[in-house]
Amino acid sequence: MARQHSMTRRKKASLFLTHVVLIMGCIAFGFPFAWLISTSLKPDLQILSFPPTWIPRPVVWSNYKEMMRLVPFWKFFWNTSYMTVLSIIGVLISSSMGAYAFSRLRWPGRDVIFLLFLGTMMIPSEVTMIPLYLIFRNLGWIDTLKPMWVPAFFGQPFNIFLLRQFMMTLPKDLEDAAKIDGCSYLQIYLHVIMPLVKPALATVGVFTFMARWNSFMTPLIYINSRDKMTLSLGLRLFQEIGSTQWGPMMAYAATMTLPIVIMFFFAQRQFIQGIALTGMKG
Repeated sequence: MARQHSMTRRKKASLFLTHVVLIMGCIAFGFPFAWLISTSLKPDLQILSFPPTWIPRPVVWSNYKEMMRLVPFWKFFWNTSYMTVLSIIGVLISSSMGAYAFSRLRWPGRDVIFLLFLGTMMIPSEVTMIPLYLIFRNLGWIDTLKPMWVPAFFGQPFNIFLLRQFMMTLPKDLEDAAKIDGCSYLQIYLHVIMPLVKPALATVGVFTFMARWNSFMTPLIYINSRDKMTLSLGLRLFQEIGSTQWGPMMAYAATMTLPIVIMFFFAQRQFIQGIALTGMKG
């Protein structure tokens, strides 16, 4: 009995420490975002004041209005949303098909090719930057949004690896039953595999959304005209205005960050489930 009470106390102590660590982590990661929101609502004199003021007095909502006046926010928002949505669609289609081929189909040299495919993850992006630029220039895609979303339809090693590991955990009996019913490989992929890998697809979708929404280097290389800029490039325009407008800049950054927060809250259950279940079977 005493041993059971001792184990119960240990479990409670472990659970308490886990919650303490998680709360401290939430505070640490939430601090910059809270400061961003607070600064976006401050008057200019309070933004650089010392000691810093957390609660704006008064609350200056006009920073958001001024932000809209200084830069064409909604144009940048449309460009970013357009290329992000197309990228997510392309990544989910191409990566899931590649993962299905590497995990559920049997063909000569599959495992060797998969290892070589994973090896491409070791190549730094700087190595392929110039060749890709030359390819897109010859295609006439410079100063367009195509270089930001077209490559997504050709698969990405990390996403294919993530989905493959998830698909490897699915029982083979489901596939065999579908084959007995006369399903083709494409029908098995669409009607058997895809509904079962929704958590992993949500994880890939969240990763892709965050990467594309915050992408700065790729738009910087390929976009020249202002009307094709994305939100990340628009943030740089505040430095070109002259004296830095800190209030409107923080309002711009807060508005730019908000869709990522909303996206994660809506997809967090599938995201966590996809991460937890991926890789349980090699």
